[in-house]
Amino acid sequence: MGANWLAVIPAGLAHSLETMEPVEHELIIDCAPDGPPVHSIYACGQGPLEMVVGCGTLNIRYADAFGLFDHLEEILIADLSANPEVPLLYQGILSEQSHHQDAGPILQGAMMMQILVYMFRKLAEESDTTLPWLAALDHPRLGPTLDAIMADPGANHTVESLAEKANMSRSAFAKAFHEAFDRSPMNLVNHVRMQTASRLLDSSHIPVEQIASRVGFSSRTHFSQSFKKHTGLTPAEFRES
Repeated sequence: MGANWLAVIPAGLAHSLETMEPVEHELIIDCAPDGPPVHSIYACGQGPLEMVVGCGTLNIRYADAFGLFDHLEEILIADLSANPEVPLLYQGILSEQSHHQDAGPILQGAMMMQILVYMFRKLAEESDTTLPWLAALDHPRLGPTLDAIMADPGANHTVESLAEKANMSRSAFAKAFHEAFDRSPMNLVNHVRMQTASRLLDSSHIPVEQIASRVGFSSRTHFSQSFKKHTGLTPAEFRES
C-alpha cells in the first residue's frame, strides 16, 4: 500500500499492517477501538514519521437495507492516489479527528463516503472485482428490480414478477440475482421488509398492524412470527427495547 490508498477488510477478519523497516515501538491493537469513527495510527522507524493510517469501521447500506460489505470475503485494496481530491479528503478526515469537535464524526463520515464513491468507481472499471453486486446495481436488468424492492418492499413481489420486470426468464433471473447478491430474490425482499419494519417501529408510533400492512403482511400474526425469526424479538419487544 502507498499514500492515499484505501483498504476495506471483512468484518471479524484478523489482520496486520507493517512498515518496510523495523519500528522501535510496535503498536498492537487486539480489537476495534471505541470512540470516534476514525483513529490515527502512527508508525515511526529510525528516521522521520513513516506512515499515518486512518482506521475506522464502515457500515455502508444501500437504501438503509442492503449491507454493501455484508458478504465481503477478502480484503479490497484500491489505489486512489491518482484522484486529486482524495489526498484532500484524507487530510480533512485526520484534521477533524485531531480537533475533537462535536460535528467532527459527522464530517469524517461524509468525507469517508466520498472516498468510498471513488473506490466504487475504480472497482467498477476492473473486470476482476470481488463485489459482484457493484456491477449489478447498474445492471440494466437487475438494477431496476433492486430499486423496485427498495422503493416498495410491501408490494406483492414474487420471483416471477421481478423476473418480468428484469425482462428475463424466471430461472435466468434467479441465478443472476443470487450470483450478484449472494441470496435469493425473495430472501432479499423479506430482509428489506424486516429492515423497513424495524425502522418504523423504532422511529414512529404507527400501530403494529399498519406496519405489517406497509411491509406486505396481511396478518399481524404472520408478521410478528417473521419479525421475531429475523430479529429474535417480537415487534412489541423490539419497540420497547
